[in-house]
Amino acid sequence: MSNQSRTNYPPKTRNLLMPIDANQVYGLSEQSWKVLTEVTFPTAKTPEAILMALDYCKARKLDIFKKPVHVVPMWSAALGRNVETVWPSIMEIQTTASRTGVWAGMDRPVWGPDITKTFTGRYKDDNDQWQESSVTVTFPEWVAVTVYRIVSGKRCAFTEEVYWQEAYSTAGGKNSQVPTAMWIKRPKGQLAKCGKAASLRAAFPEECGYAAEEMDGKSIDEIHDGSVINGTASRVDEAAFSDDAIVGTVEPPRVIDLSMISPKVQKAVSELVRRTALAGAWKAAYDYANNKFVGLDLTFAIAELDKASTAAVATSTDAQHPIDSTAMPPMSDPASEALTQARETLGTHR
Repeated sequence: MSNQSRTNYPPKTRNLLMPIDANQVYGLSEQSWKVLTEVTFPTAKTPEAILMALDYCKARKLDIFKKPVHVVPMWSAALGRNVETVWPSIMEIQTTASRTGVWAGMDRPVWGPDITKTFTGRYKDDNDQWQESSVTVTFPEWVAVTVYRIVSGKRCAFTEEVYWQEAYSTAGGKNSQVPTAMWIKRPKGQLAKCGKAASLRAAFPEECGYAAEEMDGKSIDEIHDGSVINGTASRVDEAAFSDDAIVGTVEPPRVIDLSMISPKVQKAVSELVRRTALAGAWKAAYDYANNKFVGLDLTFAIAELDKASTAAVATSTDAQHPIDSTAMPPMSDPASEALTQARETLGTHR
């Protein structure tokens, strides 16, 4: 092939054109692109999906050839079709937890009783054609994994249970009940990955998101907390991963994108802060927030409480009337009752 023809026509590998950005932005050679398309991401259907994975790995300073992320097709009700998304592997989630410097290990999985069930229905084959199938699978009912994190100098355990029938991936998307080949072949192995991801997410709600193994066969419309989707990679909080990070040190205020916090949560947090500021019941408010919110919602709630409590201390000049950590004004809604109960519990154990 002449040099002129190579200039006019991008090279083809597994029928996926090598985008110009692959070389200009990421410095990939044609051979590297071939490895990515044929070995690392053999099921990716578009070059854009691989570019999404490259974006994520570049932002997280990860070696893409070690496959820290997976390209996962997910159903989009808005588009009426599957779209390719990028999600971290369980290995990447463990790497993220390790980088915090406060991950303190993980126990072996604990398994529930085995269940044998026959799944009958349609699935999509490699040619995207519907086929009828009936398969019998023996799988553990649930798995529980315990992850440890150092919190204020103490090794704390975080355990989540994940149920096989709630977690397994279907071969035909949300309208199919037939498991994928991997979940048929490795019913315990795949569930173990989901169990690890769930417990790591519980221990590190700000740093860790959902794993690719959890997202496969799911619908985008069911997602409430995703790290990477449609090419939008979450950025790393460099302060959290600093080599000098020490448990118990004061962290700088976090900047949170409010577009990622639902109006309902923003309203609930605002009301929590308002009522807490009136009563000065900061301990009870923090306990309530930790029980009520998870993930980015929890980060937002804690950040708002941090700002409000700092302002309250800064403006308090009456030394004869210290802030009361237990008193709360009368509340009648369920959320307020939960906060009142937390306050009473704190008062009992003072």
